[in-house]
Amino acid sequence: MKNMNKAWLAILLIVLVSGCKKTSAKADKPVNNTGSAFRVIGYLRDFNVSDGSAASFDFSKINYLNIAFINPDQDGNFSALAGLDAVVTLAHAKNVKVLVSIGGGSAPAYYSSLLADAKRTDFINKLVKLVSDSHLDGIDVDLEGERVDGNYEAFITGLSAALKPNGKLLTAAIATAYKSQYSDKALSLMDFVNIMSYDKTGPWNPANAGQHSPYEMAVSDLDYWSNTRGIAKEKLSLGVPFYGYGFGQNAPADISFQDLVNQYPGAQNTDQVNVTGGGTIYYNGIPTIKNKTTLALNKAGGIMIWQLFQDASGDKSLLNAISVTISSAGKR
Repeated sequence: MKNMNKAWLAILLIVLVSGCKKTSAKADKPVNNTGSAFRVIGYLRDFNVSDGSAASFDFSKINYLNIAFINPDQDGNFSALAGLDAVVTLAHAKNVKVLVSIGGGSAPAYYSSLLADAKRTDFINKLVKLVSDSHLDGIDVDLEGERVDGNYEAFITGLSAALKPNGKLLTAAIATAYKSQYSDKALSLMDFVNIMSYDKTGPWNPANAGQHSPYEMAVSDLDYWSNTRGIAKEKLSLGVPFYGYGFGQNAPADISFQDLVNQYPGAQNTDQVNVTGGGTIYYNGIPTIKNKTTLALNKAGGIMIWQLFQDASGDKSLLNAISVTISSAGKR
């Protein structure tokens, strides 16, 4: 019996040591999309697809890809997007779900007529066909401002009824600035919603120079949609920017994070840089992105990125900072 106890003790020690080694390695390893309970949603532009550059993206650190924007003509017809099938195939091979995002901040004015009674059903049918023909996983609705009108709820209701029986996803990009325009019923039909917690200010408002996506905005946005509107935190995704806005005579109106860190060494560790000759660029650096990811891990079900090809590479990458933060929290 004593010899058997010693043997079992030895086995137990081996198991415990092995388990400790796995835990330690996991903390330093970027998150992989396979089996992840926490959503990492990244947007790529439609021209990244058509020019072939999207095919070179490393999909291992996201689990949802939204392609923006694929918009119809005034009759609701969609043109084929070159390269879309190839990107969908590559993403699916990495267990990444692919959605097309319609609308955008500059969505065509004729969306109002497509959502109205006379054209709504036909437009929904064309959206469902787009999803089916392109082997997509769903539709992301990014209608903003006056495009979220009195027909929005009926459109979402009809689109949900057409997509869900086929196992397709329906999501939306929402902004707290338009909070009164989204009905509770429309929001309840979404599989999840992506909060655009950025663009608080920008070059369109030069008198209001400052941070366009502060940490406090993320806290406030999540609090509103969770506690005031009652959306379960699992259905909320916190949006973060991979770009900055400049104010002042010599500052660029907007700049990607990649260009920012290339032009201003060390910029990845702060949230603003001063421009020679006058001006300041405001953005989210690695520390703030890590803090926002931790916030999302505690208060939401995912994080959303606009947009992936604005990121830097290597140890300056914001996506890598998100990935490592998720892994460290054990939300694989």
